Amino acid sequence: MNNPPNSAQLARLRELVTSDPEIMRGTPVFKGTRIPVDLVADMLAQGATAAEILEGYPTLTEEMISLAPLCDDAMRRRANSNRTPWRGKEHRAERTFNLERT
Repeated sequence: MNNPPNSAQLARLRELVTSDPEIMRGTPVFKGTRIPVDLVADMLAQGATAAEILEGYPTLTEEMISLAPLCDDAMRRRANSNRTPWRGKEHRAERTFNLERT
C-alpha cells in the first residue's frame, strides 16, 4: 500500500475533490466534472499514462491525475476504519412485498 498522503496533499485534495449526494450518488469526483476519482486511480493502476488519461478527459489536469491514487487510498482507509455505527442498535424488521398480480 502507498504511503498516506501528507497534510499539504490532503489540503489540495479537499480543494480538487467533492462528494455530493446529488452528483453521482456521492461518489468522490473532481470538482466541476463528473469524473470519479477512483476511475482515474484505477486507470493509473492498470498502466495508463497521464497523457492517455488527459486525451480521454481533457478537463483534468496532470495534478488531478497524480493525486487520484492518494485520494482513492485515503478514502479506502477511511471506509475501512473500525467504526461500527450499527453496534448497540436493534435490527429493523424486514419488509416483504407481494409482487404477484391478483
